[in-house]
Amino acid sequence: MRRAKVDANQARIVGALRQAGCRVQHLHTIGRGCPDLLVLHRGLLILVEVKDGDKSPSAQRLTPDEMQWHTEWQEAPLYILRRVEDIPAMLEQVQKDWQL
Repeated sequence: MRRAKVDANQARIVGALRQAGCRVQHLHTIGRGCPDLLVLHRGLLILVEVKDGDKSPSAQRLTPDEMQWHTEWQEAPLYILRRVEDIPAMLEQVQKDWQL
């Protein structure tokens, strides 16, 4: 069995999400394209894919498994975080998307 890859910034993103009042459950060990995190924000479960914003754009692309998973689960609220600084904008977008 292959060990799950974790982006270098995932721990910082998880910490910042928790500081923003979110609950976070790691999902990256599931693999097969499943998003990295399940985030609870204001009663809404959000799927989050973590990509390392310090890497080249080509290294930040979704894997084929991730693309397939995202396509099959396209009705689910799914967001990609690349940097801790992107969290406020993501949470604001969540509120707009889901009228919270």
